[in-house]
Amino acid sequence: MTDRAQIVLNSRADREKAIRWIQQLPPGTRLDFKGPQRSLEQNDRMWAMLTDIATQKTLNGQKWTTDQWKVIFLTALGRETKFIPDLDGKFIPYGQSSSSLSKSEMSDLIDFMSAWGAENGVTWSDPAERNVAA
Repeated sequence: MTDRAQIVLNSRADREKAIRWIQQLPPGTRLDFKGPQRSLEQNDRMWAMLTDIATQKTLNGQKWTTDQWKVIFLTALGRETKFIPDLDGKFIPYGQSSSSLSKSEMSDLIDFMSAWGAENGVTWSDPAERNVAA
């Protein structure tokens, strides 16, 4: 086994393989357990919502891109943010990726965005989101 490995537990064989790997690991090895990864449907819904927000709303009197709004909402939910310099000396957020969110974390993000949108008068383009906000 390498320094990094990942198993998605979909079957009994996957679980048995994980147990074998764990039994062979040296002391000090770190394990991370995460829930199922967010779905493509959740990802599509998040980007549709971010597009609606970015086209309709400002924050502190400024328009923001969908990527910037994503960082704003992830930070509001307590996801760690660091700012690192880019090659031009500007600072960019680091550590704010939605691709590593679990299904439940993505659900929390979508629920938070939906509530924020309802409180701030966002008109959702997705019919499913309009029903949630009603």
